[in-house]
Amino acid sequence: MSSDLRLEGRIFVAGHAGLAGSAILRRLETDGYRQILTATHGELDLANSHEVEQFFAAHRPKYVFLAAARVGGILANQTYPADFIRENLAIQSNVIDAARRHAVRKLLFLGSSCIYPKNAPQPLQEDHLLTGPLEVTNEPYAIAKIAGIKMCAAYNRQYDTDFLCIMPTNLYGPGDNYDLQNSHVLPALIRKAHEAKLGHLDRMVLWGSGRPRREFMHADDLASASVFLMERYSAAQIGEFINVGVGTDLSILDLAKTVADVVGFRGAMAFDDSKPDGTPQKLLDISRLSELGWRAKIPLEIGVQNAYADFLARYSQISAEDDRAQQVVSIEVRP
Repeated sequence: MSSDLRLEGRIFVAGHAGLAGSAILRRLETDGYRQILTATHGELDLANSHEVEQFFAAHRPKYVFLAAARVGGILANQTYPADFIRENLAIQSNVIDAARRHAVRKLLFLGSSCIYPKNAPQPLQEDHLLTGPLEVTNEPYAIAKIAGIKMCAAYNRQYDTDFLCIMPTNLYGPGDNYDLQNSHVLPALIRKAHEAKLGHLDRMVLWGSGRPRREFMHADDLASASVFLMERYSAAQIGEFINVGVGTDLSILDLAKTVADVVGFRGAMAFDDSKPDGTPQKLLDISRLSELGWRAKIPLEIGVQNAYADFLARYSQISAEDDRAQQVVSIEVRP
């Protein structure tokens, strides 16, 4: 383990209020790191290059976890494609370039498994990148993340920086977004199964066929892997980027059943196959990360129980506050 990360430099967690960033912050604090920098969006707009420059000049971080991003499910990606590519490109470019100019020793950039071609062979290996067309529903977001990978690689070559890139699978856990219009599939399922239970509904209607397969990792496992790699490995050792996942997947139908069991919804599952399925399967090949000595520890059912507890703590009054919860006649979930 490198004592340098612990003792000699400040650590900036960009996006500390989000799902991944808050988990990284918790992990660093648990592991004894104390020189941690954070900033809310009101304090620092990462899409504003001038504000980012001022922040780095004033605080001089030596290590950066770049977990800030605009994220969302299929509906959000379809509705706001320009926002997704513009904001993510701006955030990445500003932080990565400021890190180089202010002599950051090490940076970790969080990408996404959506960078891979829609029909790439399964499981997805790192060398499948840019071998085919992307899933059209999240292409702007994916292109932004690919640009982040290539920017870090280019800076490493030209400026001898040490900017690492990791590609996490689908994340969930405390701090997730449960908004019905913009959330990912698992938090959407949690909220809607809960509301269906409260509304005594007899069924949940999922978008698509229920057949697409997805891999899910608890955010605390992602944080563990992130700190593990920052402490022990350089970009030269791991290559352009490395997959971070659990190594197993399940169908959206099986996921819905797991969530329903945890939440206590006893109704049936139905499907609206006029709605898009998205990519048929997204399972990461995690053999390279496993060879380095790291594996996920949190089983899906235990993780969903943890996420549901977080949902209840933060949204215990949601059915009373949201008229939609009293008017639901069908439940749509986006994989």
